[in-house]
Amino acid sequence: MRLFILTSIVMVAFAANSVLNRLALADGEIGPSAFATIRVIAGAVMLLALIVVRSQKLQFSKPNYPAVLTLCAYILGFSHAYISLDAGFGALLLFGAVQITMFAGAFLQREKLGLQKWIGAGLAFSGLVYLLSPANAGINPLGAGLMTVAAVGWGIYSIIGRGAANPLKDTGMNFLYAIPLVALALLLFPDSSEITSAGVILAVISGAITSGLGYALWYAIIPQLQTSTAAVAQLTVPIIATAGGIVFLAEAIDLRFIIATAMVLCGVAISAYQRKPR
Repeated sequence: MRLFILTSIVMVAFAANSVLNRLALADGEIGPSAFATIRVIAGAVMLLALIVVRSQKLQFSKPNYPAVLTLCAYILGFSHAYISLDAGFGALLLFGAVQITMFAGAFLQREKLGLQKWIGAGLAFSGLVYLLSPANAGINPLGAGLMTVAAVGWGIYSIIGRGAANPLKDTGMNFLYAIPLVALALLLFPDSSEITSAGVILAVISGAITSGLGYALWYAIIPQLQTSTAAVAQLTVPIIATAGGIVFLAEAIDLRFIIATAMVLCGVAISAYQRKPR
């Protein structure tokens, strides 16, 4: 039950990132590159402060280059994709592709994947395919491509997190070393939008709370989850993000999204269900 509650908190944090990012960009409060930069700086400050509070000292470790690079790919792709994608749709695309990435990782790690998991994952993936079918002409190809890059980055970052010895410190170092790369992207791809105080506040909340604290908690609990289970669990995020998009962004949903969502949720339930031993 404790693991279930902590996982649920992390999923809410992930969904909140989608809503906060879309809320900031949709109203032109800030550009995607500036949002990503402020987000990663706020996350690093929060995490490093927590490390100091807990251990009374701060020791810098060498960067984990794969973790830092995949974190940057996720944060930058995520922010730029939300220029053209709704919160709910972007989250469904993100974590649907994350599931594929993490299932591939589980397969390569020779994790035992029973028929039930394959059926659940297949149903959830079918929901994603249905949503992204050519009949849905309203999808922005560039936004979808950027979100796919973000998904691959996050999937690999999550797999790397299974080996985290110190989740809080590892996450803090990853955020710290990601700052120069994300800031470089801001210089290379400057935003056309002005930076407002509301945009900065949304980016700080996303970085310090729903990203920094959320990712540290994710690194703490993911070693207790199978890679395949962690992948499927994240498919609940789009549902939460959609609800947030409806409430805070007045985003509309259509029948296609409802059907795809139902398929994803059923796939998650099938994959995660475990019978109690007799």
